Amino acid sequence: MMNAHDLRARGIAQDTVRLLRMPDACHVRDTRPRAGPGVDANDWPDDRIAPVEPVDPLPYAVIAVPDDPGISLDRSGDCHVRSLDRTLGLTAATIDDDMTVQPNATPTTETIMTTAYDTKLGLYIAGEWLSGDGRETRDVLNPATGAGQAALPLANAADLDRALEATQRGFIAWRATPPEKRAAILVRTAQLLRERGDHIARIATLEQGKIQAEAKGEVAFAAALLDFHAAEGLRVYGRVLPRPSGTRSLVLHQPVGPVAAFCAWNFPIMNVVRKIAPAVAAGCSIIIKPSEETAGSAVEVMRCFEDAGLPGDVAQCVFGVPDMVSRHLLASPITRKLSFTGSVPVGKALMKLAADTMMRTTMELGGHGPVLVFDDCDLEKTLDTLVAHKFRNAGQVCVAPTRFHVQDGIYDRFAAGFAERTRALKIGDGMDAASQMGPMANARRPDAIAELVGDATGHGAKLLAGGDYGGQGGFFFQPTVLADVPLSARAMNEEPFGPVALLSRFATDEDAVTEANRLPFGLAAYCFTENGRRQNMLGDAIEAGMIAINNVRLSYPDSPFGGVKESGHGSEDGPEGIAAHLVTKAVHIS
Repeated sequence: MMNAHDLRARGIAQDTVRLLRMPDACHVRDTRPRAGPGVDANDWPDDRIAPVEPVDPLPYAVIAVPDDPGISLDRSGDCHVRSLDRTLGLTAATIDDDMTVQPNATPTTETIMTTAYDTKLGLYIAGEWLSGDGRETRDVLNPATGAGQAALPLANAADLDRALEATQRGFIAWRATPPEKRAAILVRTAQLLRERGDHIARIATLEQGKIQAEAKGEVAFAAALLDFHAAEGLRVYGRVLPRPSGTRSLVLHQPVGPVAAFCAWNFPIMNVVRKIAPAVAAGCSIIIKPSEETAGSAVEVMRCFEDAGLPGDVAQCVFGVPDMVSRHLLASPITRKLSFTGSVPVGKALMKLAADTMMRTTMELGGHGPVLVFDDCDLEKTLDTLVAHKFRNAGQVCVAPTRFHVQDGIYDRFAAGFAERTRALKIGDGMDAASQMGPMANARRPDAIAELVGDATGHGAKLLAGGDYGGQGGFFFQPTVLADVPLSARAMNEEPFGPVALLSRFATDEDAVTEANRLPFGLAAYCFTENGRRQNMLGDAIEAGMIAINNVRLSYPDSPFGGVKESGHGSEDGPEGIAAHLVTKAVHIS
């Protein structure tokens, strides 16, 4: 069977590509001489009929048809040429009655490059997709190669004003929409996300770099978030307070209003869903500005919301110059809540802007995850778990384990085992199924990691693995292990946000807790010990919003996700995620 992936694998890059609806079976018959131009005998079976598969999840097939009338279509059902427009409206067929393809018969069939980055970038405002016409653009790059893939239109001030007006209209209507209808739209969005998961995951890898297995896992988790918030939105309860006869006091929870949300590039699918789902479930409208570097993933997620029936005024998706967009949206009295996922410095700057209108804020900021490894742990299991988790997404995870504090008795064995496993990791293009770690997301990150590694070794740290660029083009950096890293090293005080593990020793429980709490960050922490009493002590003593003991799982749809100290405030996910989008009102009736 031949599908779109096969076409790309065979190097078909500039042929006319048509989308065919296939209610039954459809075949491409090549009647040209085998020695003719463009004919590869290995591409076709002896009978020269190539079945074509639909492109999941839609019943359409992508076929490459060179400009040669000797290619025809056989069918047991009607075959119609489809427009490449995302509305998927039927256009006039470009096939004669005898099913012979007529090259260039109609302009309704577009000629496109059969690149795997098959999404049409745009702004989504007031239910319309806006292109780059009359707007500045920027390139979306492939981190594995550094090459440009598509041009992204950037919003101007007029676009942002239109988005604000739409979100105000959307809020007025959406807050009055029955929760059951909101829930149904979220459930349908989850279904579409799962159906289109392979397509969306491929786009995420091509623009962010993570391996396909991680991108597909991100799709699955994002869909689970939608399902949870759909149900949780039905459980926004108030209460009635006891009063003397003839009087009554009510406590109501109501949507806060239009939300401005900004999210990072490290989880380009999940971050968008994590912002939109609780807002929509609570009855809020939202303007989201995802990262321009991973725009394709966000666009495809927005299409899922759109196709699920979410009204166009309820959710807007804009891209632009970050400083301009954030200042414009946060200065507007329409915006009543700020939700941000990103670095600590940017979060602080946004909070200052939000203070001018006293809007609600949820801030999920950076961390510097301590990992406390005690000598009573299952060492081999701990090593297997931590190495895999440390280097997922090339270490570009806010809750990534970073500072590995290991008890003296097992430190040397831990360091040797960690380095051995790290050196065995295969780094490569995230689209390669053999790759275990992909490139970093942009050109800035490898240089930043190289600086931190150089600083650490300059302060006496020992390089046990990696420590250099990947040498494959693109934005690669080797998975790196540094041992005996002193506290004076920058990496021990600044969030590395990359594939570097920092190892150091401790002697007592008190030493471990002191080091875990030393920094002003408090997002995530990890502990590995079989001592139950110690587990309880660590859960109480460590200053972090999330702690994993003998595992590395911190994120569940029904569990709050957020940090303390300079890692932010407020929580996403769980009931707390919807509560963050509600205001409390007391009504006293006589």
